[in-house]
Amino acid sequence: MADTTDDQIPIWCAGEDWCPITATALLIGKKWHPVIIHRLLDNGPLGFNALKAEVDGISSKVLSDSLEDLEQKTLIDREIISEKPFRVQYSLTPRGESLEAVILEMRDWGQTYLVPADDQDSSVA
Repeated sequence: MADTTDDQIPIWCAGEDWCPITATALLIGKKWHPVIIHRLLDNGPLGFNALKAEVDGISSKVLSDSLEDLEQKTLIDREIISEKPFRVQYSLTPRGESLEAVILEMRDWGQTYLVPADDQDSSVA
């Protein structure tokens, strides 16, 4: 495994065996964060409107707040493409890209074990 010392994030519970799980959940555990990361993994860099179209059901405010949070956590980069008209593009940082296996496992687990609520109701009779 590569040396990741320079990429490490300081955490409050270092040394506890459950800590890496908790710290990772805090980084990507908000409702839309894994979805945004997944869409950027699938599509590459996207502008705000294109990303909003890819994340069905998210409001502009929530997307903006989520992108700001993910940028502060150094999981995504925000690049200004042009000033007039103002255009921004979002992409994953190497740290964000390193979450690919986690995000894909979440997707795979969900595809295996989750069903729409209507399907569940009909099989519980």
